[in-house]
Amino acid sequence: MSKAPIAVALDAPSLDVARQWAGEVAEHVQVVKVGLEVFLRDGHQAVEVAREASGCEIFLDLKLHDIPATVGGAARSIARLAPKYLTVHASGGSEMVKAAADALPDTFITAVTVLTSLSQEQLTAMRWSGTAQEIVATLAQQSVAAGARAIVCSPQEVAAVRQAVGEGITLITPGVRPIGADVGDQQRIATPEQAIADGADLLVIGRPITGAPDLAVAARAIAQSLGY
Repeated sequence: MSKAPIAVALDAPSLDVARQWAGEVAEHVQVVKVGLEVFLRDGHQAVEVAREASGCEIFLDLKLHDIPATVGGAARSIARLAPKYLTVHASGGSEMVKAAADALPDTFITAVTVLTSLSQEQLTAMRWSGTAQEIVATLAQQSVAAGARAIVCSPQEVAAVRQAVGEGITLITPGVRPIGADVGDQQRIATPEQAIADGADLLVIGRPITGAPDLAVAARAIAQSLGY
């Protein structure tokens, strides 16, 4: 049975819990995501445990953002972990994205455009020029030109980004919430079905699965809603 294009965010309070969660969702999802908080606490072992427990592809979500030389060096430092995806901030500029892509040619360097926790009002207050959709599309185009093979954008911008970057680039959408789920700190959201319909290739889902009483049941329900 094929697995759903879902990356479960393993924002677990301990390595043992991360191992448990990864094992529980493995039957239903393609990817497990190790984020910054868990990686800083548990290091390379967090990735190794997630991969061993799930057998899934690894999304290492570090959102690197520094000068190109530093980002390139940071990317090389995790080369042995061989993640499928590694995130960098698109706003770090084309040279920074290129440094990461050059350092890890076998990994999908994944450019994060505008965080889904930011609203249009917040972007305006930060003096970002244009709508969220315009900003995201521009950052996506620049990142792909620099070597990014995947883009992170909110579900509300995914159709515009697909038009901007064309086919062959993996579009990843956080801020995905099933109907009735708590939105938490997310601002620009959509349901899993809508995000896929708009052109997303991979959905990042955390608390609607990891906060459920039974993670396997929650993951299966969302996977089934997508036809898997």
